[in-house]
Amino acid sequence: MFRGENVVLRAFTREDMQWQWAFENDPELWFWDGHTPHPAKLESLLAHFDESIKKSGDNEVSFAIEIKGQYAGHCSLHGFDHVNRTCELSVEIGDKTCWGQGYGREAVHLLLYYAFNHRNVNRVWLETHSENERAIRCYRACGFVEEGRLRQHLWLAGRFVDRVYMGLLRDEYAHPPGQTAPGISFQ
Repeated sequence: MFRGENVVLRAFTREDMQWQWAFENDPELWFWDGHTPHPAKLESLLAHFDESIKKSGDNEVSFAIEIKGQYAGHCSLHGFDHVNRTCELSVEIGDKTCWGQGYGREAVHLLLYYAFNHRNVNRVWLETHSENERAIRCYRACGFVEEGRLRQHLWLAGRFVDRVYMGLLRDEYAHPPGQTAPGISFQ
């Protein structure tokens, strides 16, 4: 478990799936994630959760995001390339009452600390889309830079938008190995 000033990254519980089910059925969240909305079944989420407990892989680490003692979303590092020491980052704050308050930025900082200091990666990358300006601002505030753009790559809500790729190198990270980032504690 990683604890920031306002955000906790912890293991998922089966009870979290009830909240995640609501997020999965919110068309606005699908838009911000760059996907086409479709209905999600609670049973499918629970089955996926049960199956993920049986598997423990070295290629993905996922955390529940807890804010003020309540499940608010999830984040992960996945697609680990152990030769080139890279991985992809994703984050979703599904609880809209938590938007615009810096919680996403804090979750990203906690994930980056974990990636660089515990998983020894050299580069963390992500993808989003050009309409998700709030996410792009968050990622830039965390040190990410735009590395590429696929023009009109996604069909979203009736129009084409760009796919944006961003990355952060270990050398650019604000909290190098051996330094604990302010406000981060481990439990």
